[in-house]
Amino acid sequence: MIHKTFDDTTPAIISPDYGHKGVQHADTCIITYSCEVRDNALQQFPARQAGALNCINGDVPVYVLTYKGRDIAFYMSPITAPVAAMCLEEASQLVGARHIIMFGSCGVLDSQIAQGKLIVPTEAYRDEGVSYHYRSADTSYLPIPTSARTAQIFEEMGLPHVSGRTWTTDGFYRETRGNMEKRRAEGCISVEMECAALQAVCDFRGYQYYPFLISSDLLDSPQWDRRILGNDDERTHQLKTFYVALELAVRVGEDTK
Repeated sequence: MIHKTFDDTTPAIISPDYGHKGVQHADTCIITYSCEVRDNALQQFPARQAGALNCINGDVPVYVLTYKGRDIAFYMSPITAPVAAMCLEEASQLVGARHIIMFGSCGVLDSQIAQGKLIVPTEAYRDEGVSYHYRSADTSYLPIPTSARTAQIFEEMGLPHVSGRTWTTDGFYRETRGNMEKRRAEGCISVEMECAALQAVCDFRGYQYYPFLISSDLLDSPQWDRRILGNDDERTHQLKTFYVALELAVRVGEDTK
C-alpha cells in the first residue's frame, strides 16, 4: 500500500542533481503554473536562463531575475503533484535555492471567501501519492511551518487574505461532494493539486516552503461555480500575484540574513 512506501533507510536510485549540485544562482525560487505569468515576467524584467529541466514533454526553462537587489529564480511548473515535485527537486539543485515560494489558483470550500482573495495554507491534507514517498503516514495533514510568517508579511503589505487548511488531491474529476464535505468539516477552505506534495519534498530536503493560493472556483454551492476560473479576471490576479511573490521573496531573503 502507498501508505507504507516511505523509505529513509536505503539510498535513492536516481538523484535530482544531474550535475548541477553546488551551483548557486539564487537562494529563493518562485514556482508559478501560469504561462502568462512566466511570459509577463520575462517582458517586465531582464532575466537570464540558468538552465532547463529536461523532459520528453518539453524542457522547462528556469530563469533568474534581479528584484530590489536580490537574485530570484522562477519557472513555470506543470500542474499535478508528481510532476511539480519532480520539477522542484531538479530546479532547487539547478539554481541552489533553499527557499521555495509557490502560488497558483485553487478551488474554494467556503462561499464566504471572496473570489481572487489570497489564501495562506496552514496544513495540507495528503490526498495524493507523492508525499508518502517523502514522509511516513504518521499524519493525514502536513503542517505548513511558514504560514504564520507568510500571513504576517501579507498583513504588512496590506493584502486581504485568509488562512486555513487545504486539501491536496490528484483526482480533479473525483472531487466528490462527500469528500468535499469531509474536508470542509476538518477545516479545509481550499482544494488544489500540489501543496502537500511540495511541502513533503521541502521537509525531506530541508527547504523552507512558502505556499499561497488565489481563490478561483467555488465548490461550496449547489452546483460547481467556475467564478473566475479560466477567465480574464483570473489571469489578472495571476499577473498581479507574481509581484506579491517577488515581495515575499525579498522579505524571506531578509529573514535569513
